Amino acid sequence: VRLVESGGGLVQPGGSLRLSCSAAGFSFSSASMGWSRQAPGKEREFVATISGSGGSTYYADSVKGRFTISRDNAKNTLYLQMNNLKPDDTAVYYCKTPSNWGQGTQVTVSS
Repeated sequence: VRLVESGGGLVQPGGSLRLSCSAAGFSFSSASMGWSRQAPGKEREFVATISGSGGSTYYADSVKGRFTISRDNAKNTLYLQMNNLKPDDTAVYYCKTPSNWGQGTQVTVSS
């Protein structure tokens, strides 16, 4: 299983970023996928999850209405569109299957 995140960076409060996760080595379209994040000094926390078909999504309260998880099963790619970013969103963001994690991509929200 290979999960490679990209798209992180430095953004000002109120800005947007789109994270991508390229997946390989398993049946992507059959797998529920998700995003989690870990801020400095804090435990890793759930952000969002999406069903294999993309028809069902679920979000942490802290990101609901600002973040959108989606997937392109033809491209074996998972996305996280993040809008209206806040300094509290600063963290390393990880793409995950139920049993595997990517290496993470850093998102920093700061003026």
